[in-house]
Parts: sequence; structure tokens; C-alpha cells
Amino acid sequence: MSALEASARITQAHSRQAMLVEPGRIELRDYVAPSPKPGELLIQIRCALSCGTDLKTFRRGHPMWNLPMPFGHEFSGVVAEAGEGVTAFKPGDEIMAAPTAPCGVCFYCQHGQENLCDDAVGRMVHGAYADTLMLPAHVVARNTFIKPESLPFEEAALLEPLSCVVHANEMARPDKSETVLILGGGAFGLLHMLVLRAAGVREVVVVGRGAERLKWAENLGADRVIDARSADAFAEIARLNGGFGPDLVIECTGQVEGWEDALARVRRGGRVVFFGGCPTGTALSVDTRRMHYDNLTLMSPFHYRPRDVRRAYELLAGRALNAGAIVNARKRLGELAEVFDMLERGEVLKCAVIP
Repeated sequence: MSALEASARITQAHSRQAMLVEPGRIELRDYVAPSPKPGELLIQIRCALSCGTDLKTFRRGHPMWNLPMPFGHEFSGVVAEAGEGVTAFKPGDEIMAAPTAPCGVCFYCQHGQENLCDDAVGRMVHGAYADTLMLPAHVVARNTFIKPESLPFEEAALLEPLSCVVHANEMARPDKSETVLILGGGAFGLLHMLVLRAAGVREVVVVGRGAERLKWAENLGADRVIDARSADAFAEIARLNGGFGPDLVIECTGQVEGWEDALARVRRGGRVVFFGGCPTGTALSVDTRRMHYDNLTLMSPFHYRPRDVRRAYELLAGRALNAGAIVNARKRLGELAEVFDMLERGEVLKCAVIP
């Protein structure tokens, strides 16, 4: 064992990990991380990011995960120990990873729909709000990368949410000549905006609630911002694109009202991306006449595929997006409860949690 590895083992004896015990209650617990098994990596977390999914899980739990559970899944860090057989990474390497990876052999994987693989979300890595985190072999093999030295840990930790956005973008295929309307001025909405701006899309408009969020969108490069609470909001949207309305609407609120609004605002012949996941048990009513005679295309992208992760990595490594600008708060691991208070109040887009 090298001196670096010995130091890492000592650090692990004092590791802390946040547990979501029940909706609304987080506990920071001490634990000792085991040595990695073959193919695994033990990493020291340098940055974990808050996430909209984490906030929803904090509020009401999650239908796919049982509580109590280790919490947090957007992260970057440094390899502390590498398990037997790992050759691509070694102790001391700075890495970035997505927290899931598909099996590669099931029906969905064989049909190029790895995002639907049961092994993906079903074996998702949780526990990034911690000092150390174990990466399983399937994630190490498919969705883990060396972090470029020039890329800050905070920006590198955006790999997972950006992969989701890239997947949606691949489905929607926006054209450079189009007007795109984004409903929702949160972190995901602004990541979509950054990807669209980098792709050279002609006009990107963000609809959000509150002066602060609209200011964030404007500062990050939105061509136009519209306050959803304004009495003129619907009229402003209708005037877009020479009065025809947006070619593409990307819904990022995760509320049924947002899904309905997206359908109402898109132009004839346009496309709607339902990106934000709604609460379990909710339903959407669709005007079949408008759907048919207006020739609408509706899409609902979920999760990501390895090729989306690779593309997200390339965008971050190439510093093509200035994506790190959406991380606009920083807290220590011991202040995690305060982080979720800030998120509940809408005071922050993404918060970097630094051990």
C-alpha cells in the first residue's frame, strides 16, 4: 500500500455520509468505507451538487428508492483506492462520473435504449453527500472519466444532469433556425438553455417565476425572458417566431400545469419535450383534435445513455458551455440541512456541497 493509499484509509475511518431517514429529515452519520472490490473505485468527494430530484425526494420520498437511504448523486472527486483489475484509474486521479450505467445485454440495451435498462436507475449510486463514495464496477467501466485539470470540480459534478439534457436534445433535434421556449427557470431549464446556445439555436426564450430566476437566465445568455406570472405572458409567447409561436417547447417544471402549458404554447407542426417528471398518479389531458390536426410531436425523454454521458463529458471538458455558472452557492457537508432550506425557498440554482 502506497503512502497515498494509507492516508486515504486513515481518512475513511472518519468518513461521514448523509442519510435521508424520512421525508424532510437528514442525518449525517459516521461510517468506515470498506476497501473496493474488484472493478470498484473508492473516491474522496471534492464536490457534490444539489439536484431537483434530491429536493423532490427530500420532500416526499421517491417511488424507486426505499428510505432510509444514502443521499446525493451528482459528484466529482479523487480516487482514494482502486479495486483489483482497474487499470484506467489509479489513486490520486481526479475523476467525474455519472451515477448509473446500463447492463449492455438486456432487451433495451440491445435496442439502443440503455436509458430504460433496469440496471441503470435500479442500481443508481447514492451517497454523494459524504466524505467518500464507492463507485461500483459497472459505473467505473462505462461512465467514469478522468477530469481535465482545467475543469473545476464543481463543473465536473454536472456530468449527470447534463447527460439527461443531452439525451433530451438528441431526441428533440433543435435546428439552428428555430425558436425554442423553455418553461422553467431552474437549473435544468438553464442547462437546456446553455446547450441550445452552444449549438447556435437562433432564439432561446426562458419562461420563469420571479425576478431573481429571470435575472439568472438573462445573465447566462437567454435571448429573452418572460415572467410566467405576468398578465402579458401568454401574449408574449404567442408573438414569438413572427407570431407563429415557438417551434419547440421544453417543459422543465415537473408539474402537470407546466405540461399542459407546453402543449398550449407550441406552434402548429411543433414539438414538445416533457422533460420534468411529474408526481406519481398525475395525468395529462390532451386535446386530440389539436394533437392530430396541428401535427404535434410529443416527446418525454428519461435518463440517459452512455453516448449521452460521453457527449456531456466532451462538452464539459471542452469548456463549451460555461455550465459552472449555474452553481451559485456553496456550503459545507455539515450544513446540508440549510442547503435544502435554500432550495425550498428558491434562493439557489445549484449548491456545491464541499466536504
